[in-house]
Amino acid sequence: MVKLGGHDYGMAILFVGIGAISGGVFGQLLTGVEALSSIMPYLINTFPVFETQTFTINLYVLQLTLGLGFAPNLMSILGIVIALILFRRY
Repeated sequence: MVKLGGHDYGMAILFVGIGAISGGVFGQLLTGVEALSSIMPYLINTFPVFETQTFTINLYVLQLTLGLGFAPNLMSILGIVIALILFRRY
């Protein structure tokens, strides 16, 4: 398997995914803090990078609707950066 700094690419993708999710969740948790009320709209505002149109597959027994979008906010990007720092350190 291909290695990235001594670690697998799969582990790096896992770290980035967990970092993005945890950063986004942490940002949502901080929206209730009064001291951060002036800057939180900027930190949790999403920036759509790409989005595919949804499409539907009808198999008569099962109907699937699929689509993909990527719209990070600044807190999730911060989570990705922290996850990559931790990944490279450990």
